[in-house]
Amino acid sequence: MNTAITAVWPGRPYPQGATWDGEGVNFSLFSKHADKVELCLFDAKGRREVRRIAMPEQTDQVWHCYLPEARPGLLYGYRVHGPYRPEKGHRFNAHKLLLDPYAKSIAGQLNWSDAHYGYRVGHEREDFSFDRRDSAHGMPKCRVIDPAFTWGDDRPPNIPWHETVIYEVHVKGCTLRHPEVPPGVRGTYAGLATPPVIEHLKRLGVTAVELLPIHAFVDDRRLVEKGLRNYWGYNSIAYLAPESRYLSDGNISEFKTMVKAFHSAGIEVILDVVYNHTAEGNHLGPTLCYRGIDNACYYRLNPENPRYYVDYTGCGNTLSTHEPRALQLIMDSLRYWITEMHVDGFRFDLASTLARELHEVDRFSAFFDIIRQDPMISQVKLIAEPWDLGPDGYQVGNFPPGWSEWNDKFRDTMRSHWKGDSGVIGEFAQRLTGSSDLYERTGRRPHASINFVTCHDGFTLHDLVTYNVKHNEANLEGNRDGHNENRSWNCGVEGETDDPAINQLRERQKRNLIATLMLSQGVPMMLGGDEIDRTQRGNNNAYCQDNETSWFDWNMTPEKERLLQFFVRMIRLRREHPIFSRRQFFQGRLIQPAGIKDIVWLKPDGTEMTEAQWQEPHNRSLGVYLCGECLTERDEQARLVTDASFLVLFNAHHEEIPFVLPQLLPESRWLMVVDTAYESGLTRGGAFQAGSAYGLQGRSLVLLQQQKAAE
Repeated sequence: MNTAITAVWPGRPYPQGATWDGEGVNFSLFSKHADKVELCLFDAKGRREVRRIAMPEQTDQVWHCYLPEARPGLLYGYRVHGPYRPEKGHRFNAHKLLLDPYAKSIAGQLNWSDAHYGYRVGHEREDFSFDRRDSAHGMPKCRVIDPAFTWGDDRPPNIPWHETVIYEVHVKGCTLRHPEVPPGVRGTYAGLATPPVIEHLKRLGVTAVELLPIHAFVDDRRLVEKGLRNYWGYNSIAYLAPESRYLSDGNISEFKTMVKAFHSAGIEVILDVVYNHTAEGNHLGPTLCYRGIDNACYYRLNPENPRYYVDYTGCGNTLSTHEPRALQLIMDSLRYWITEMHVDGFRFDLASTLARELHEVDRFSAFFDIIRQDPMISQVKLIAEPWDLGPDGYQVGNFPPGWSEWNDKFRDTMRSHWKGDSGVIGEFAQRLTGSSDLYERTGRRPHASINFVTCHDGFTLHDLVTYNVKHNEANLEGNRDGHNENRSWNCGVEGETDDPAINQLRERQKRNLIATLMLSQGVPMMLGGDEIDRTQRGNNNAYCQDNETSWFDWNMTPEKERLLQFFVRMIRLRREHPIFSRRQFFQGRLIQPAGIKDIVWLKPDGTEMTEAQWQEPHNRSLGVYLCGECLTERDEQARLVTDASFLVLFNAHHEEIPFVLPQLLPESRWLMVVDTAYESGLTRGGAFQAGSAYGLQGRSLVLLQQQKAAE
């Protein structure tokens, strides 16, 4: 088919990328500083370059042509001619085949060699050692797609933020060892969309899956040479193409089918996106795409020495969001995934980087402004990882309205509290009630806080209560990688043990953390696999472990089933009682007509906490009364929301504490709902009179529901 292509028409500059219109294919590529751009066509297997076409037209720095004889399935790439002057920020090298930044499908994998570098590898100065070897033989190829897909009556679930429960999951790891998923689709988008997986998620009660990066990405050469892989995928190279290793049949329609299946089950799909850097690394990195197309426009370069990159990400380079064309690529990518792939939101990796104008993180940056005024992007779920590795990169609480944020203060505080650290009770209360100290001042609501105690980056829930220190030896970095400050506690023995007392305590600690997460204001996010007790054997940075270290083990034991049941029950409790997912922050003042406060903090004698007691460093026990009658919110039909009232008791001390149950309403009683001291954590152990002392076991959480005298 490729050899039959003879006609070359001028084409159009927009849209960028390769666009099939039913009659032919339009090709369009931006490069401001190029002297010449060649479109390279390949045979059906991508092994042989069969034709080069000099792009005949340039409009507004966009090179373009139209091939009336081209069809979907055609494999292509680019060669871009221009100056190779690294000291000026230019790294053109037409000997290197380049991927299209707007490619919608990538065929094949990168097979590393020195030919992928624009300079002679091993030379001390890459700007004096231009490399003339052709890289095409080891490069993946771009594939022209037919975007047609029958979406039918697919509609976004549009789950309100306050009802959202997020499940962070890896496409491959979730299903590769699932016994009920057909072998041919395990580890793929199709596998994730099978009934056993969806039914598991529905049973859990989660409302959204947050997929670890699925933009086409690259396995770092250093990892490949060690026999490892970039398992997590935070190494993007093409922002409009779904990663092909997760395709069972090579057709991107498989991703669309997955989204449609989740929507039919009432589950949203959120993508973890990595727009802060690319897989091309620092000035010694390979030339795969952006570097060879227009290095000076796509990357932030050191203004004093443009040979070097400004690196706010720790990955060697930073995408230049203050350059219009780089910013356009990000926005076009976001719109594509919303309109063509029907995804429901995005979690932005190292989002502080995207908000940097010249240097500082700016909440009024062009990136935020464009998203806020965009009628499409502004309406989906937007989640920031609100930090990067640059100066003043930690920006938790500083993102503008419309954004939610990963709240690592919640993670750290809850871990510290249940570990038994002193002096955290005040911050524990702040995080439990939605972190108003971080978000209320900017007009945001509790859902601005994405609460989590575990995520892909760090220990799993099981490992959090099993290891005091990281064990990352399998990463072959001398155990130097990964966080050292984990706020974990092994309950007395490092690693797995047969000691029943320690294992019982570990299970109780898991229940404490789960219950705290699900009873907190804000949006809970759980790490996929925690519900079936997934372990990474102490590895807290398993980014390169594409093996059983990371893959889910679906072999259910009685212990795993009990843990799963506890997750199910706690998520159901949250869903059934709006008091745990308020739309507004608590006010801590008397509310009429109830005549009581919407929230009351209690000490073990049943009386209200004083300011002095908040400051006591050794205070590890606390109660909180949540008044359901004081809810002043309305649902989507403008109906007034009311709920039962609850009492939550927390004891991170190792000994039992008698906690006096308060009498906040005349002749009221307290019904037992949850006590994590029990093996299952779930019990309805009768009613307790207000004024009586409840034996709050060491390292446990208790949830009681208020029952009025007339009930």
